Amino acid sequence: MDDKLLNKILNDFSAANGNLITLLQRIQDAFGYVPEHAVAWFSRKLDIPESSFFGVITFYPKFRLKPVGKNTVTVCCGAACHIKGGDKILKKVRETLSLPEGEDTTANLSFTVEKATCIGACSIAPVVILNNEVYGTTDPEGVAKLLKGYEKEDEFLGYLL
Repeated sequence: MDDKLLNKILNDFSAANGNLITLLQRIQDAFGYVPEHAVAWFSRKLDIPESSFFGVITFYPKFRLKPVGKNTVTVCCGAACHIKGGDKILKKVRETLSLPEGEDTTANLSFTVEKATCIGACSIAPVVILNNEVYGTTDPEGVAKLLKGYEKEDEFLGYLL
C-alpha cells in the first residue's frame, strides 16, 4: 500500500472539504479503481464505516472495485442494438477474450468489457466503443478481428486476419 499517495489524497480531500463521492473519485483516479485496502485505510483515518464507502461504490456504476484493463470495450445492448445483434456481439467479445463468466477484465489486464444500456447511437446499431472510438453497424466477426489487432501490443496494429 502506498501510504504517501493515500496521505496526499486525504490532505487534498480535507483541504477541499469534499464529500465521500469526491474522495472515491480521487482514489479511483489514483489507482484506476477503488482498492479495498484504500477503503479500509480511509475508513480508519476518517472514522467512517467501510459500509458507507461500499454503499456509494456499489450504487454508482462508475466506481470499480477491481482493476480495469488497458483497453475498454463497451458493447451497446440497448433496444436498437439488441434487435440488430448486440447480445451476439457481446458474447463474441467475451469468447474472443476468453473471459470467464462473472469476469469483465482479462487476467492480463489487457481488456475490460462493459455492457451499456444505450449509448445513443441507435442509427448505426449495433455499436461497439473501443477505447473511445465508436464502431457502428458492427457484427460479431468484425469485432473479433478488431480485438485481434490489439492482442500483441498495447496499441491497435490493424485488423489481423
